Amino acid sequence: MPLQRISISHLRNLGSVKLDPSSRLNFIYGANGSGKTSVLEAIYLLGSGRSFRSHKIRPLINHGSESLTLFAELCSHETIHKIGLERTASSSQSRTKVDGRSVNSASSLASLLPTLMIDAHSFSLIEGSPKERRSFLDWLVFHVKHGFHDAWKGYSKALKQRNSLLRRGRIEGFEIRPWELEMCDKAHRLEAMRVECFELLKDNLKTVISDFVPLEGVTFELYKGWDKDKTLEQQLEMGRERDYKLGYTWYGAQKADLKIKVSGHAADQALSRGQQKLLVCALKIAIGKTYSELSGKQCIYLVDDLPAELDSENQRRLASWLNVIGAQVFVTAIELESLLQAWKEAEQDKITMFHVKHGDVEQVKQESKRLDI
Repeated sequence: MPLQRISISHLRNLGSVKLDPSSRLNFIYGANGSGKTSVLEAIYLLGSGRSFRSHKIRPLINHGSESLTLFAELCSHETIHKIGLERTASSSQSRTKVDGRSVNSASSLASLLPTLMIDAHSFSLIEGSPKERRSFLDWLVFHVKHGFHDAWKGYSKALKQRNSLLRRGRIEGFEIRPWELEMCDKAHRLEAMRVECFELLKDNLKTVISDFVPLEGVTFELYKGWDKDKTLEQQLEMGRERDYKLGYTWYGAQKADLKIKVSGHAADQALSRGQQKLLVCALKIAIGKTYSELSGKQCIYLVDDLPAELDSENQRRLASWLNVIGAQVFVTAIELESLLQAWKEAEQDKITMFHVKHGDVEQVKQESKRLDI
C-alpha cells in the first residue's frame, strides 16, 4: 500500500511541501536541522495519529502558525485512499479524515497505513522495558488479527476496574470477581493471538538473524504475563492480597514480554551495543516480512539517519533485506552518497531522491547525480 502523494504544511520547520514518492526507495537528505526527519514524522503521524518524537502538540507546529495539516494518497489493492490530518495549537484534539469521512480512532489510521520505524530510539528495544517489546509484537498482532483491538480494549477496561477496586482497600469478592472473569476471558484471547503470531515470527527471525548477527544460541520466548504452570484465574486469586497492598494488578496480559536471550543470558547483557543494533534491525525486518506473508500487503519502513547508526557494511545488509521484502522505504541521511552506496545494487529507476534545505523539499533528478559510485 505505497504512498503516492504527500502534502505537509507547517510541521516543525517545514513550510508547505509536496512529495511524489517512489513506490520503493525514497532517499531524503540534507543538513542537520533541515527538516528531513520531519518528513518521516509526517508519514508516521498519518499512520498513527501521533508523533514518534513528542507527545505534545505545540512542538509539532511551525513557529508562527496555529495549526499543521497533512494529506496523503495511498494505493491499496488498486484502490486509492485519501488521508487528511489537522492539529491545532489551541486544542489537544486533531481532525482526521479517511476518504472524506471523519475518524476518531488511531486504529483506523494504523490499519490503513502500517509503518515501521528504525531510528536511534529503536535500538533500545532489547535493553528497554517489557512494554517496548510487547508493543513490538502487538504491532504485528494488531495488523493481522482483527479481533485483537477489541479484545485489548475489553481487557484494559476490566483491568482498570480491578485496579480501581484494589485501591479502595478491602472489598467483597463479589465486587471484584466479575472483572477478574472478564480479564481472564480477554487475556486468554490475547494470548492465543499473540502465540500464533509469535510462532510465525520466530521462523522469519531465524532466517534474518543468521545473516544480520551470526551468533549461536539466540533464542526468543514469549512470556504471557503469568506463570506458565498456572492459569491467570489462579494467579489473580493467589495474588489478591499482594495486589491489595500494591494497589494494582501484578499478573496479566499487560505484563507480557518478548524475552530475548543469547546462550541463556539476557541479550542486553550478552551482546555489545553494535550487536544489539544489528539484532534490532533483524527484528524489524523479520516482523515486516511476517506481516507481508500473513496479510498479503506491505508496510512502510521509515529509517532515520541510517549512516549515524550502522557502518557501511551493515547499511548494505539492511538495504539488501529491505529490497528482498519489497516494501516502500523512506530513509534519511546527511549525505546522499552514503545512501547510494548502501543501495548500490538496487534498481535505479525505483529510487526517488529529495533534498531538504531550510524547511523546503526539492525532488532531485537522477541524471543530476552520479549513481555509479
